[in-house]
Amino acid sequence: MTTGFNSNSPRSIASPLAPWRIALAAIADKGAYVALGIVFLWFGGMKFTAYEAEAIQGLVANSPFTSFLYSVLSVPGVSILIGSVEIIIALLLLARFISPRLSVIGAAGAVATFIVTFSFFFSTPGVFLADVGGLAISVLPGQFLLKDLALLVVSLWAVHDSLTAVEIDRI
Repeated sequence: MTTGFNSNSPRSIASPLAPWRIALAAIADKGAYVALGIVFLWFGGMKFTAYEAEAIQGLVANSPFTSFLYSVLSVPGVSILIGSVEIIIALLLLARFISPRLSVIGAAGAVATFIVTFSFFFSTPGVFLADVGGLAISVLPGQFLLKDLALLVVSLWAVHDSLTAVEIDRI
């Protein structure tokens, strides 16, 4: 039994395109973890800069889930905390290749992260452009935040895939 993006129907296995589909599935399965890991490493690393600390302040401060952080920590402190969590999530996601159990934790952390960051889409001023039209959103922060919806779904897939790998390892 395989997991991930691969289809195991008898028809797909007998297809002349089967080798390509199997290779594509393997690339997609591994690539999803690598891509998520890179995103978290890069974004997490950027949180250690003054530039990024200032850039996220409006997002974090306007969220009902994260605004309290500024009552406890400074602007750089909040950014470093978030960055540290993101780097840990990245490492746990990348651990998928050696420990599916660790990647379950990382993928769950990614899901939580993208639930929170996608909520910024609704709590941050300037996302929706009423003067342009009902569904119009700004490039920043609107379109920047909208991508988190896709990353949330990939993270949910990673939780499923990691849990499946843990179950297979038990057999």
